[in-house]
Amino acid sequence: MATPAKKKSSWLNLLVDFGPLLVFFLAYRYWSPSGEADPIGTVAAVIKGTVAFMIATVAALAISKWRLGHISPMLWLTTVLVLGFGLLTVVFRNAIFIQLKPTAVYLMFSVVLFIGLWRGKALLKYLLQAAFEGLNEEGWLKLSRNWAWFFLFLGVLNTTLVYTVSFDTWLQAKLWGFTVLSFLFTFSQLPMVLRHGMGESAANEVVENPPHD
Repeated sequence: MATPAKKKSSWLNLLVDFGPLLVFFLAYRYWSPSGEADPIGTVAAVIKGTVAFMIATVAALAISKWRLGHISPMLWLTTVLVLGFGLLTVVFRNAIFIQLKPTAVYLMFSVVLFIGLWRGKALLKYLLQAAFEGLNEEGWLKLSRNWAWFFLFLGVLNTTLVYTVSFDTWLQAKLWGFTVLSFLFTFSQLPMVLRHGMGESAANEVVENPPHD
């Protein structure tokens, strides 16, 4: 007997996608020193937050498999990079590694998507493991192209912030600013996917399953 497909849950998708970053933010806030500048205390808070981030990311991976029935290649790749850059942050006691993790993710996804476009393939479909009902191949190619450029933009933006603002400001921007930008960009793609065969009800899946880092 075939195993029934797991039921989709938009709130669970959001938890898996953005929960670990929120855990990192809250852990850093909890342990960060108050009052006058304390570089040693800040580094300690970053390390503790990074460890919490790594644990939350592995938990999100397990939840995705348990509750959603699958783990997308994008989530696998993101988890590997979180653990890799997180370990570097802890070992070398330097926040720059965890700050540059999003840049590595964004640029990797951008390069993968551009290579796919060069070969005439919409690799976004495989990264997400999504089959948006009704979206034709031309729509997938355009969606992959748009996300490739957007990932490149985010990579440049993240790197710029890492080297121009404080860790606290960068973290605020990463949690709130980049998340809002990603959702706004996702919503901006709805008219295009609707023109390429996707029905209005199915278009909600695009919003519920945006690519993420």
